[in-house]
Amino acid sequence: VQLQASGGGLVQAGGSLRLSCAASGSTFSSYAMGWFRQAPGKERDFVAAISRSAGSTYYADSMKGRFTISRDNSKGTGYLHMNSLKPEDTAVYYCAARHSTWGGAVYYTDNEYNYWGQGTQVTVSS
Repeated sequence: VQLQASGGGLVQAGGSLRLSCAASGSTFSSYAMGWFRQAPGKERDFVAAISRSAGSTYYADSMKGRFTISRDNSKGTGYLHMNSLKPEDTAVYYCAARHSTWGGAVYYTDNEYNYWGQGTQVTVSS
C-alpha cells in the first residue's frame, strides 16, 4: 500500500488542523493505521493508532482529549483531527499502515508498521 499524507500547515496556538492519509494500491480496510510525529532533533514519537475496522483507537497520553484519529475505509483515507494545538506539537507528522489479521488490533510502536507516508509539516506558532 502507498500512503500520501497531507493537511499540514501553519496554525496559531489553540487552533485546529485535520491531517489526511490517502492510501492506494491495496485494500485499505485490511490495514491498521497509525500517526507518528518527529520534531527537529528528536526521535519519532507515537501519536495515535486505529484498528482496520475503526473499532479500536489508542492515543499517546499527551494527545488524549485533543487529537482524534479516524478513518473512512470506503474512501481509503485516514485522518488525524488535531484541536487545541500547542507550539510543542510542531513536527513532521507521518501516517503508517500495516496489514492486520485482527480487526480490532492497534499498534503503537513504529517498528510494527511496514508502510509509511512521506510526512506533512505542522507548525504551531505561539
